[in-house]
Amino acid sequence: MKDTPGRLATITANSSESKLKASPEPGEWPAAGVLAHLRACADVWGGAIATILRQDRSTLRAINPRQWIKRTGYVEMDFGPSLAAFTAQRAELLLVLDALPEAAWGPSITVTGAGSPLVRTVHSYAERLARHESAHIKQIERIVSSLEG
Repeated sequence: MKDTPGRLATITANSSESKLKASPEPGEWPAAGVLAHLRACADVWGGAIATILRQDRSTLRAINPRQWIKRTGYVEMDFGPSLAAFTAQRAELLLVLDALPEAAWGPSITVTGAGSPLVRTVHSYAERLARHESAHIKQIERIVSSLEG
């Protein structure tokens, strides 16, 4: 998770905004769209982490990042400003996570509204973010590579 913003910046450093907003194939997300998706996931799953840490409730209603993104302007944003916002958001999350004692990674919350109730922890959400971002970083690498030809 710490490396994601820097890796995205490196991968896209030589790409124009127009290329980053171009779909590599009809129906495929452009790099800017993938970043918008990553931001929506960071909003939703990072918000769940904050809720767990506040321990102000025992259950949380699931929010689908694909639905959440419709409430944001992320998809319409240029890649550069979107990446800057993602980078700032990630820095804030890492400040919180880096300061947590080991015991704080374990408290859980029950997530409802997406099938069977699920028990999630700070650790499970952080791990989910890291795995999810890894796959999408590779996707952005492929997109940029195909457009740069």
